[in-house]
Amino acid sequence: MNAMTRKLFAAGLLALAAQAAHADLDITVTGSNVAPKPIAVVPFSGAADAPTDVAAVVAADLDRSGLFKTMARSDMLEKPDEPSQVDYRNWRAVGMDDVVIGQMRRDGNGYTTRFYLLDVYRGEQLLGFDIPSAPPNQLRYVAHQIADLIYEKLTGVRGYFNTQIAYITVTGGIGPSRRWQLIVADSDGESPRVIATSKEPLMSPAWSPDRTRLAYVGYEHGHSAIYLHTLATGELRRFVFEKGINGAPAWSPDGSKLAVTLSFETNPDIYVVDVATGARRRLTENSAIDTEPSWSPDGQSIVFTSDRGGSAQIYKMSASGGSPTRLTFQGKQNLRAEYAPDGRSLVLVNNDGSGYRIGLFDLQTGNLRLISNGPLDESPSFAPNGAVVIYTATGRHGSELETVTVDGRVRQTLRQVGSEVREPAWSPYIR
Repeated sequence: MNAMTRKLFAAGLLALAAQAAHADLDITVTGSNVAPKPIAVVPFSGAADAPTDVAAVVAADLDRSGLFKTMARSDMLEKPDEPSQVDYRNWRAVGMDDVVIGQMRRDGNGYTTRFYLLDVYRGEQLLGFDIPSAPPNQLRYVAHQIADLIYEKLTGVRGYFNTQIAYITVTGGIGPSRRWQLIVADSDGESPRVIATSKEPLMSPAWSPDRTRLAYVGYEHGHSAIYLHTLATGELRRFVFEKGINGAPAWSPDGSKLAVTLSFETNPDIYVVDVATGARRRLTENSAIDTEPSWSPDGQSIVFTSDRGGSAQIYKMSASGGSPTRLTFQGKQNLRAEYAPDGRSLVLVNNDGSGYRIGLFDLQTGNLRLISNGPLDESPSFAPNGAVVIYTATGRHGSELETVTVDGRVRQTLRQVGSEVREPAWSPYIR
């Protein structure tokens, strides 16, 4: 085995015991202002009987990022599976920068996978990994892991393909046939699973930091409540059920608390609730509406939306309490802020008078940069690497999901035919 070939030990692949959704998200790269890097992902040998074409999933992941352009298999002059078999002249002749090759082997009830990433112009190996045996129904996760490793090696940024998204779909038009569903899917829209279905609204899904639970808002006979759903077992817990508003759950970084919006005492205010005991502490106390909390990655601060200054803006305060500080002043409104994974910026919704667009707010400089086109964009959520944002865009196709890189250069549209798709939440990495 090549000295650069290393062992990759999968970090516990999450199995969702839930009903399969009827349709995957259709994902289309809708625009890119950056020249994609040409790369060939050769079909892996030994994969003829595997239920998943791992190399094809890897190629699709890289293509979907907008940063890579993969080569059609029909254009490949050779299909090696070992570095010693690669004739770099063939790949230079067709303009490839890098080549991915690999092998799969049946191992009892699963498949082991080995892959290599090769630099065509230097004629050298950049990566080599052995992935332990995985059952057939986990091969898509193996492919996403491989794509993550390639993405990180070639961009210097951790990949995000082996993550998941939660989102809400609405079907049936207006009336008794209307249905809301909370769905969890892989980051590429595949393997969707229905977590909850209701005739009344479902809202505000939020991932626990360990990716094992979802908090969300549901309604019973018109009365809102905050629920906790354990993904592996399907266990459902009604967590907060006060009169008035029960909304906007946000997990603390250690998973021990939820910041929520409650109105049972007076106006909507931010409360912090202990997940284990249900003990709660009121964080804000103001005659205005305080809502949409988000924790800083270090757990020391919370940002939230408040109209205490006359219009909806973003405020920051200590997670232990105290006086809030207003952060945003640009435009008519700023809403729905979420911390970046590195804690240096916020993603938010900005209304400048011409529509609602997604913006990035630099916490050090106070600069706000808009990265979406509008006119009605909402519910932004960072990918766990902080390089991509997913959000809801409403246009001629109704409500659908879009993603954009934080530099604004690469955009995608994620559409589910026959449904409005809303309120995305990107999962953390598997710990």
